Amino acid sequence: MTPHPFNLPRVGFAAWSGSGKTTLLKAVIPALRARGQRPAVIKHAHHAFDVDTPGKDSYELRHAGADQMLVASCRRYALMVETPETDDGRVPDLDMLCSRLDPERADLILVEGFKQADLPKIEVHRPAIGKPPLYPEIPGVIAVATDAAELDFDGPLLPVNDPDAVARFIIDYCNLNP
Repeated sequence: MTPHPFNLPRVGFAAWSGSGKTTLLKAVIPALRARGQRPAVIKHAHHAFDVDTPGKDSYELRHAGADQMLVASCRRYALMVETPETDDGRVPDLDMLCSRLDPERADLILVEGFKQADLPKIEVHRPAIGKPPLYPEIPGVIAVATDAAELDFDGPLLPVNDPDAVARFIIDYCNLNP
């Protein structure tokens, strides 16, 4: 497994848009939690996004020039950090993003997107979307979660509609068994 900050294992989920990466992750996360795991998630967005709302104080302060804006309550906090150094379209550095996570609150990091990153990946492949598999072209695919009847992949094929099977694979692959 690739070394990374805090020695938390990382597993990526890679697929064409519309394949169901987020849908699968939304089901795998509770399956991992039911097995005692605490997953953290990093998701790559391919466009400008904002989780803050215009008119809110935090939004207005950030747009006034605060490069970092942390909003906190008794239930949660959110840190928004401006990244002008990647305005040229480059993918953010995954190691830097992982280092921003609290390693005391996670057992593993699930990464959605970041297809070209150097980390083990589960490809989500659904023939119905009409796109070819990614595994011949991208590095690090260790398994394919699919609903295909057959697939010419030299590795585990996981049932894409069985999040428990995917969670068990991740736990075994990352050696997270108690």
